Amino acid sequence: MIGNRRKFLHGIGGTALALPWFDSLALGNDSTTPLPPLRMVHFYVPIGVVRRGFFPGEEHDVIPNGNLGNVMQSLGKQDPNYSVRQLDKLTPTLEPLREVRQHINLLTGMDRTYQQGTDVHAQCASCYLSSAKPYAIKTSAWPLDRTLDHVVADSVGDKTPFRTLEFSCNSHRDNKESIYFDNISWYGTGHLAPSIRDPRKMYRRLFSTSEISRYRDVTSLVLEDARALERELGNSDRMKFREYFDSLRSIEMQMQRLESMKAELSQIDFDEPADAYLPRGDYIRLMGDLMIAALQSRLTRVATFMVGPERWDTPYMFDGLFDKPRSHHQMSHDQTHMIDDLLRVDRFHMEQFAYLVDRMLNIQEADGSTLLDNVLFTYGSGLGDGSTHQYNDLPIVMAGGGTRVKSGQHINLAEGTPLANLWLTQARLMGLTLESFADSQSLIDDLLV
Repeated sequence: MIGNRRKFLHGIGGTALALPWFDSLALGNDSTTPLPPLRMVHFYVPIGVVRRGFFPGEEHDVIPNGNLGNVMQSLGKQDPNYSVRQLDKLTPTLEPLREVRQHINLLTGMDRTYQQGTDVHAQCASCYLSSAKPYAIKTSAWPLDRTLDHVVADSVGDKTPFRTLEFSCNSHRDNKESIYFDNISWYGTGHLAPSIRDPRKMYRRLFSTSEISRYRDVTSLVLEDARALERELGNSDRMKFREYFDSLRSIEMQMQRLESMKAELSQIDFDEPADAYLPRGDYIRLMGDLMIAALQSRLTRVATFMVGPERWDTPYMFDGLFDKPRSHHQMSHDQTHMIDDLLRVDRFHMEQFAYLVDRMLNIQEADGSTLLDNVLFTYGSGLGDGSTHQYNDLPIVMAGGGTRVKSGQHINLAEGTPLANLWLTQARLMGLTLESFADSQSLIDDLLV
């Protein structure tokens, strides 16, 4: 199984990702190289982090042998003052980022507001990229609106085969919890953008040419039916039909772009991932490699990547960390006895993020920049601490952005700064002209060049 994965990764890393982006082929003899477009990815880690392993200044906190109330008093010492300084020292959980720290920003001090009435874990995941104002959504108990990835894709997704891609590394086959625990990407309130968690299914969606004709057949049939329907409509319904027909034509055009791009991709020697068990780290990295291939070949400009679900007590086998399966959620609520194990899980997740940052850093684009220069790649969680369920001082790391973003900083936002300030800043960087997003108050100017 490991051999199959290595063969697949050699196929991507040694062939497809060694090629310059297809702009260079399209240029012909023209020496003008277009500026690569900026892309956006959100890498979501469930259940927060152990604060004293992640946050600078909290490394020496001691968890008392008492109730969770005492733990809360010991942890979460949010610095209320705004400050910006060089990111020269890294905490144990952030240590895997040492070699790439000049390309990242650590952002601390950002908060979200918990809306009473729904589960704390489900809300922290499902509403993470929405950050809607509490009680602003009248049709749902969840403060869940159209998420940032789809808002951005509304503006930048019309020229790529996939407006967005949703990756998940939840390999569980049981339906332990609701969809709100297992998804961060939503078209709108109550409308899930389903993720793909099987590497083989994602591979086939991205790179298989055998399914294109079936897609085109379905689209053609629907368009044919639509044309027939138009003849039966009265004048008052013609406008509604035109909007519907235009949306179908948009889908058809995206399929044509996908077909054209896959014709080029099909000439590359890719090996399909094996249908076999992969150790947890290999599984996450394989899904990450598929995501990177999609970003580099510009199958999409927007992606979400969920490392695992919230509050799913079915255990994982964290290969190489423990000798038996463990529940991340259960460990988070016994920090008194399992603090060292939980810190290992936090570092393990950061190692996967660091691996993908390094991969992007070593992929060259047509203009000589790196893929990382042209991706806003954000690590984050919807909880500041998994044991206390706090929504304040969330753990956020933003990598990439190249010359568009200042990097190598620890930006500590003033207490009460909404997480949506970062989402608004990223939307602006992606070219949107939004004045606000969700409960945002302003841009984070110290990120901007």
